[in-house]
Amino acid sequence: MKLLEDLLNKSADSHHRLCPRQVLGVRIGLYAGHMLDLQVPRPDKRLHVFMETDGCAVDGVTVATGCSVGRRTMHILDFGKVAATFADKDTHNAVRIHPNPEARCLARNYAPDAPDDWQAYLLGYQLMPDEELLVGQPIRLTVSLEAIISQEGVRALCDRCGEEIYNEREVRSTGLTLCKACAGKIYYTFVKEN
Repeated sequence: MKLLEDLLNKSADSHHRLCPRQVLGVRIGLYAGHMLDLQVPRPDKRLHVFMETDGCAVDGVTVATGCSVGRRTMHILDFGKVAATFADKDTHNAVRIHPNPEARCLARNYAPDAPDDWQAYLLGYQLMPDEELLVGQPIRLTVSLEAIISQEGVRALCDRCGEEIYNEREVRSTGLTLCKACAGKIYYTFVKEN
């Protein structure tokens, strides 16, 4: 319980307050460690997380696991779900964890005196047993973890725009080395200056 409290405080510090989805994120991260038999938070890069949402739950998972976007041990795949897949780089075991669809209703049982639903979720999610709060399932990745992680220090230059490309994200097309934008996978357009 002390570890949970410490992690929730750490998440609240980085998020400027504590909210129910942060609690879910911390609990999901801790449960992943349990399911994969790994100590969390991790100081190394053995654990890799695929978050299915952005926002509050990410902050909770980050403090619980030690994984983050900046350390390249977390990727955001925005499916709009408070769910995450955790992959052990050494064993290739992986689990996907999400809240029990009934968690909101069950939270009231653990916080009957809460003044509103938000407070009931905030308190209830902290007190509920893992088996009531979360659903965890072993899975097999359909993507190569090695390809996502790539090799440290590998760089290329785009033959079209000249920008540097890291982590083996270049695209080879008709004898050219291109960044994804120059290869047509662009999410922006340039504004013409007057």
